[in-house]
Amino acid sequence: MLDLLFPAVAFASEGAAEGAAEGAAEGAGGLAATLGSVYPNPAAIWPTWVAFLILFFLLWKFAFPAILSMLDARADRIRESLEKAEETKIEAERMLEDYKKQMAEARGEAAKIIEQGRKVAETMKDEIIAKANEEAAQIVAKAHEALEAEKRAVVAELQGEVAQLSVAVASKLIGQKLSAEDHAKLIEQYVAEVGGLNDN
Repeated sequence: MLDLLFPAVAFASEGAAEGAAEGAAEGAGGLAATLGSVYPNPAAIWPTWVAFLILFFLLWKFAFPAILSMLDARADRIRESLEKAEETKIEAERMLEDYKKQMAEARGEAAKIIEQGRKVAETMKDEIIAKANEEAAQIVAKAHEALEAEKRAVVAELQGEVAQLSVAVASKLIGQKLSAEDHAKLIEQYVAEVGGLNDN
């Protein structure tokens, strides 16, 4: 009714109402555009969540067990390798200790053998020296015996010759010929005197 009475006022109020509606629409559109650039559209986010859940379920059902088993197997292999390495290290240390013991024993045996060889050499040297001394003593004793025998032989020969010369000289000095008995007595007497001189 006011529109009929006051058409200009109605037109103005419609214009104001339209302007206000347009302003409100523009304000709302600017806020929605600003929020839309920061927050996703709720209508578009549900399919994404559903796809993510389906993908997570498939991964959890099929991929994760295989990945976990592969990781467990790898961890087992690494653990076994570490255990083997530790066992190898322990074995190597044990072998090193055995080698050191064997080397020490070998050195001890070598020292014993060297000592035994030295003792044997000393014994052989002493035996050789004792044998040489004994042989030398025997040679010297034989030489003394031979020398004594030769000396006795020479003395006996000289005694015989001296006795004969003495008898011949005595016969000439006395001027008579001695009998066989006198001759024997003189020889025995002279031999006895010469033997006494040799004993002195």
